Parts: sequence; structure tokens; C-alpha cells
Amino acid sequence: MKKTNFLIKTAETDNVAIVTSIEGIQEGSMLEDALISKEFIPMGHKIALNELPKNSPIIRYGQIIGYAAQHIQPGEWVHEGKMSLPRPPELKDIPFSSKLTAETPPLEGYTFQGYRNPDGSVGTKNVLGISTSVQCVAGLTQYVVKKIKEELLPSYPNVDDVVALNHTYGCGVAIDAPAAMVPIKTIQNIAANPNFGGEVMVIGLGCEKLRPERIMEPHPKKQPEKSSILYMQDPAFQGFQQMVDASLELAKQHLQRLNERKRETCPASELVVGMQCGGSDAFSGLTANPAAGFAADLIVRAGGRVMFSEVTEVRDAIHLLVPRASDASVAQALIDEMKWYDDYLLHGEADRSANTTPGNKKGGLSTIVEKALGSIAKSGTSPIVDVLSPGEKIRKKGLSFAATPAGDFVCGTLQLAAGMNVHLFMTGRGTPYGLSMVPVIKISSNTSLSQRWFDLIDLDAGQIASGDKTVEEMGWELFHLILEVASGRKKVAADVLGIHNDLVLFNPGPLT
Repeated sequence: MKKTNFLIKTAETDNVAIVTSIEGIQEGSMLEDALISKEFIPMGHKIALNELPKNSPIIRYGQIIGYAAQHIQPGEWVHEGKMSLPRPPELKDIPFSSKLTAETPPLEGYTFQGYRNPDGSVGTKNVLGISTSVQCVAGLTQYVVKKIKEELLPSYPNVDDVVALNHTYGCGVAIDAPAAMVPIKTIQNIAANPNFGGEVMVIGLGCEKLRPERIMEPHPKKQPEKSSILYMQDPAFQGFQQMVDASLELAKQHLQRLNERKRETCPASELVVGMQCGGSDAFSGLTANPAAGFAADLIVRAGGRVMFSEVTEVRDAIHLLVPRASDASVAQALIDEMKWYDDYLLHGEADRSANTTPGNKKGGLSTIVEKALGSIAKSGTSPIVDVLSPGEKIRKKGLSFAATPAGDFVCGTLQLAAGMNVHLFMTGRGTPYGLSMVPVIKISSNTSLSQRWFDLIDLDAGQIASGDKTVEEMGWELFHLILEVASGRKKVAADVLGIHNDLVLFNPGPLT
């Protein structure tokens, strides 16, 4: 990456550069190498470094991000209106080499204070989760959660929170359709997230297609005599208040056991970190995502687990990921997940160009190709050891790709089901996104956002663009922040403010 006072060029072969000045570049400004801006260009947007004839490639990150839809002069603003989208990499043509990646030395001696669970997993929070089998009961769960927080939680000081795991599934669906396994597995595996300590209770209605028992199937209770399921339609209940009272009594049993959990010293190898970006801008691939990628490599070296996701935001960079697969089966699994999603979008009469948002474009990301090249930076450089289909739990130490849609709340829900205990969320445009079940560390890609959203952002990676810090320095800072947050010594902004998103299931199956 080459930086001057006004511009950043990401690779030697690039023919565009990114404007770094908060005020943008005014028309007629003299830049390096006798380049003069032909028009006003906002911060984060691209300027042509040399002449770009019509249909010639536009190159950033050393890769083609589009083609000139018209003749572009040096010093002109290069935006989506002047570009056409290249074809995505042909999946059948992507080579895989079995050449081993050079091993990095292990990172030892780093620990955090976590909650050990009987199944061997480690939590970073101590939370009572109230799952549901159907959206119909959401009103009761919300009512009960409020009562628990007000009346019960103060008596259990070691319990951090109680959360309703509400969702929009459970009935009015083709419950046995093949695609139905995606939301069902997701609900099942959310209940197994390490931050719940195995103490999830389920509230059901009684007539729904998704049976509450099915949610608990993969996670049988150690004490089967203590049922963790309550049905609203149980004929024993006379009125709403009796349902509430029974829910509170059931909650007390779980709270008593959760209150016995204590933080203890755990190696960094017990971290399970989900990587996600949302509201991305042109700086995301230069600052926040590379810093997160560096931290991801440190976690992998420490023996931990890291997952990155968002199929449509890696699809156009898949040719750079397949060579990082640890073996041929992982390489094929990557390609298979890309193909599945290509077909899914085709069936819905959409394509990958639908991904980029108005905010992405306003932040300087002109095409999904440019966005994807910046997005994969958060995966670091480690070998990809496994690929998870939507709803699956993470299986291996190291770096995994969890195939999810790119929508923030859907991706976050699926990573929660995969078992993450810390969430990293990189943003350039800004978003109040948060999850109540796991700590979400929000990292801004530019200092302007961090200063405006001083109480919403946890780390300013814009210091890389200004030259005040290197990617390596910021990556180490983020790594140490992860350990502090995982230990409960540092509260993330979303938790301080109590800003949390709803869970949103990915349901590719039919409704009935």
C-alpha cells in the first residue's frame, strides 16, 4: 500500500487510487506525479491515475474491479456510473494446488477469563437463553424476559443477562423440506452456544410444526427430570399469569445453576471469533479488515478458531481463497458453497450485483468485485481448514469459512449458531449492530466515523490510513482488546448502550 498526502494506492499495478482527505479533493488540485483532479472527488472515492480507454480494465488491489464504460481521463472521478461489472470467476476453472503453506510459529502464553462448560466449550458471557419453537410465543417470552430482569436477575449476580431467542420460524412452513434443515439446525445450534452454559429453556405453543423437543434433541440435558420446556397450550394453565409464573419458576432453576459458573483462566485457544463487516466503504479493505485479518492470524497461531463468512462478498474473490484451502476437499467445499448460492440467487432472479448498497457506493465501493476484494482481507493469511454450510457448528481449530448470506443480522445469527464467543464487526459507514448473546467489537475503517460515533465504535482502524499505525500494530491492539472483552474486563459499546439486534434466520425453504 502506497500512501501520499491525499491518495492511497493499494498495489503497484493499480490504475486508480483512493482519496484520503476528509474534505475530499477539490477540482484543479495538484497531486503527486503532476496529476491534477478534473473534478471534486469525495473521501474514499477513486481517482484515475492514468488514461482509461473505454472497455479497459480498472484495477484496484492489483485485480480488475470493473471495466471503463466510457473514456476516462487522468484525474477524473471513477465511480459506478463509469464502470461495468466483470464476470465472476468461473468456478470450474479455479485451480487448487496442494502446495503446503509455510507454517507460522505458535503463539503461546495468552489467556482470558472465561466460563468453562461441561461439553468442553468456553463462554465469554454467562447468559440465560430462552429459546422458542415458534414466533407465536414471542409476546410471552418478551414479557417473561422483562419480568426476570426486574424481579429475578438481581438475586443472581454471576448471571450477566437473560435473552429471548425469538425468531420468525416454527409453523406455516414445509418442516420436512430439505432446505428446512437450515433454520432448524440454526435454532438447535444457537441453543448450544457456549455463552448459555447448556442452560437454555424453551417456550413453545403446543400446535406448532417445529416441536420444542426437536430444538433440544442434539443437546440432551444432564438432568432429564428437570424439564426445560414449557407449552402455552398446556391445559393446566388457567390464564396468562399462570403461564408467566411457571416460566419464572423454570427460569429460577436455570439461573441457580448459571449463578454457580465462575470465570477461570483459559488459553486463547478457546476463542471462537466470528468476522463480519457491514456498512463497508473503500477504506474497509485497507484498514479495518486487514487489521482484523492480522488479529485472525494471531488467534489461529494461538490455537483458536476463527470464521469468516458472507458468500456474495467473497464470490468475486474466490479465486484467491481456493488456493488457501488446506486440502482438495476443503477447496471443493468452497466451490460447492459458491455454486449453491449462485443457483439460489438465479432462482430468485437476482445476481451478486444486488449486494452493494447505496451506502457502500457513497463510501466509494463501486462494484461487488471491489467490495469482495476488500472483504476477504478480514480472513488474514491462514490456511482455510474447513467450510461450514449454513446452520452448522464450527468443527476445527484454525480458520473456517462459514457460508452465510451477507446481510448483517442473518450472518450474525448463523455465526452465533456456529458457536462464536466473540464477534468482530468492521464498518466504514457506521451501524449500531449488536448481539446480546455475545460481545460485538465494532471497528471503524476511518477516523471520521470513529470521531462522530465516539460512543458506538470500539476501535479506530482509520489510524492505518493516516499513517499513525501499521496494520500489524492495529492487529495486535485488536488481539489484546479481544482478550480483554472475552474476559469481561472491557465492555463493548453495544453492551454499554444496550443496543442489540434481533436474530434473523436464513430460511431458503418454502412457506405453506
